[in-house]
Amino acid sequence: MLEDLAALGAQGGALLKVRGEKIAVVDGATGGLISAGLLAMPGASAYFAGAGIVYTLKGRRILLGHEPGSLRQFRSATEPYALRQAELIRDRFDADWGLAETGAAGPGKHPLGVASGTSAIGLVGPGGIATSVLVTTGSEDRLANMQVFAEAALTLLRDTLMTL
Repeated sequence: MLEDLAALGAQGGALLKVRGEKIAVVDGATGGLISAGLLAMPGASAYFAGAGIVYTLKGRRILLGHEPGSLRQFRSATEPYALRQAELIRDRFDADWGLAETGAAGPGKHPLGVASGTSAIGLVGPGGIATSVLVTTGSEDRLANMQVFAEAALTLLRDTLMTL
């Protein structure tokens, strides 16, 4: 539910605000839910630099501003790919943090063969901070997967910021 995402987003947002830092987000299979969770808190402009939803190769190139072919070595829905997208969105928005999710919400297989219920989330921050997580639900339930992926991304952000 959006309320759950908003609560997690508010926690991460408050920590970013205290630190005086901004975040940029790439939503993939989450369809904007990560961004929605972060933006649900009043005053989000203090820590939210911008975001986009990457759903096609052309969209990815436009949003992330990378050179054509420069991401060919990465496979969709993997932690290295999520981390690279997080770096690119952070740089694109000149933010302190980049958060990216790439996955397959389902039902059925992703066009590149990724199983439904699979998501990779990457977070990069100042001083070389880079952390990621792979989420697998084993479910074909699109909406439930989108929720789980967004919760995992917002939890990764909150927990990482809490340890600094």
